[in-house]
Amino acid sequence: MAILRTPARKGTAAALAAGVLVTGLPAPPASADQPAAEQLYVAPWGKDTWPGTAERPFATPGRAQQAVRARTAGMKADLVVNLRAGTYTLDAPLRLSDETGDSGRNGHRVVYQAHGYGTARQEKVIISGGRRIPGWRPDDRLPGVWRADVGALDTRQLYVDGRRAARPALGKPFPGKVTATKTGYETDSAAPQSWWSPRDMEVLLGFGYAEGRCGVSGISGDARHSVITMDEPCWSLARELYGAEALTGVSDVENSPSFLREPGGWYLDRSRPGHHVLLYLPRPGQDMRRAQVVAPVLESLVTGAGREGRPLHDVGFKGLAFAYATWLAPSEPAGFASAWSMYMRPDGLRTVPGTVAFHRAERLTFEGNTFAHLGAQALEISGNSSHNVVDGNVITDVSDGGILMGVVPPSTKGVNRGNRITNNWINHVGQEYRASSGIWDTATSETTIAHNQVDHVPYSGILTGPSDDLRGIMRKNRVLNNRVFKTNLVLPDGGGIYLRGEQGTSYADGAVIRGNAVDDSKNPEWNVGIYTDDSTNWVTVDRNAVYDYAAAIGGCSEVWGDRPVQNVLYRGNFWDDAVPTWVARREYPGAWPTAEQECGDPAKLRFEHNTLLKPDAPGQACAANAACAAILANAGPLPPYRRTLGIR
Repeated sequence: MAILRTPARKGTAAALAAGVLVTGLPAPPASADQPAAEQLYVAPWGKDTWPGTAERPFATPGRAQQAVRARTAGMKADLVVNLRAGTYTLDAPLRLSDETGDSGRNGHRVVYQAHGYGTARQEKVIISGGRRIPGWRPDDRLPGVWRADVGALDTRQLYVDGRRAARPALGKPFPGKVTATKTGYETDSAAPQSWWSPRDMEVLLGFGYAEGRCGVSGISGDARHSVITMDEPCWSLARELYGAEALTGVSDVENSPSFLREPGGWYLDRSRPGHHVLLYLPRPGQDMRRAQVVAPVLESLVTGAGREGRPLHDVGFKGLAFAYATWLAPSEPAGFASAWSMYMRPDGLRTVPGTVAFHRAERLTFEGNTFAHLGAQALEISGNSSHNVVDGNVITDVSDGGILMGVVPPSTKGVNRGNRITNNWINHVGQEYRASSGIWDTATSETTIAHNQVDHVPYSGILTGPSDDLRGIMRKNRVLNNRVFKTNLVLPDGGGIYLRGEQGTSYADGAVIRGNAVDDSKNPEWNVGIYTDDSTNWVTVDRNAVYDYAAAIGGCSEVWGDRPVQNVLYRGNFWDDAVPTWVARREYPGAWPTAEQECGDPAKLRFEHNTLLKPDAPGQACAANAACAAILANAGPLPPYRRTLGIR
């Protein structure tokens, strides 16, 4: 319950079919006394030797960045880089820093935006880290499979006609009677010895709310049993993190050509260094001579950083699509022994990075963008970053989490204040690394997470709190009017809105969870609509609608570790007060496992004017109650955003 100590909507389909672009909101008009912004232009048909005008645009964002750097010191107005329609395939990530002149100056901003942003004529712009794969032909060995030579390409993802292809999987645990050993597994089945390319295989490890993966070093054996030797140091790290007994919980085995049986599956054959081959089994009706195949190559698309006393600042990104990036760390011998969006290395804990990532940054804006087809987390703003705005974006089809913000492990200190995450639609994230969240606000202050919709996620919707007990950092955070549903689709022991840690020093400066609609996510094992987990302290849960979870409210109060849940005020909420059968119902609302269940009694809980919804039909009961129905109507992106995001 505590972190270890060491149906698709039409808008999503439309966004992907349209090339992962979502139209931005109307841009506000410039004030009469504000000087007109200076304009630069980039177009796929331009030339980097041209001056960057509308008639003679640059060809690449990198060249436009050079022009920006030459102008920022003398800025007298905003500087806008207009990208014309097309796909801009990057050879390297676009890197911004204050030292090199990427920040806005003199009270003005630098903005990179799709041409026509905020108008009906906004153009479709994709910033891509992928590589088009031509030259497909039938494979000689595998019936129905097509192949393409790709040189030294390495990737963990493949997209065919805009759709994520699946790594080939066994679809079940190891066959036979399986035993975990100090070096891997033994089974009384000889079948694993017939699997091709064992050194490319990965074993998926499941442990409640955590899920990881380790590579296979080799398979040996005889006619009666097989020995599966796992990669090191991954196996040792997994034993340390999950415990030796938990490693028997294998959920699947992936990435052998022997498993390439389902249409839409792919495999990268790296047996000949520098002469890699992609294999793909087409879906019905796909013609590989015409299919658009993209392999992500870059591990990040845009990064930015300042330094102490000189943050990167006053930069905006509007109406762009960030797409096609991979992340190769799980392919290393250390693998992906993971919990939440963190993973182990011999030198300690790390966090899955953002594909678009900024550190020590202030007053950045991300408005009306789309983040899709990405191999890590989508967007990261961390490392002493304050007063940034993430507004009106779509995040979908991402391998890990959606938005990461705050003091990111292994860091334990930092000031991240006054950031806003508003009116975003985050859905179908955690496609590969499923112990991840739609939004993770880890150790910030004065953060506002408001009017977002988070749905169809494998674990938690909105997670607010650090991975460890970092005290004295979080205060005055607000989670307001969000729409959260279809969480915990894969992993249990998470929630719609999940809190942990010290959120302040009193109700006055603690966290406020208000006006959220959290429903339609009942996990048969255990999940909580508004989950106040171990060490949660100083939280007001006010006027929310919460139902159709295993438990509406509750959590694990770790009294035995001096990490109790305490000082939580529940006021004016509507809930079904569901409690799973394995948790004894208390005299007060919520599901609170006991000391015998490795939790304990919460302390100083307050309940004021809450309404119990009819347990067998809470949704109908909420709709029939004017106050509860108003919470549902107001939760999620505001009406102008719903139209542009594609939410119905």
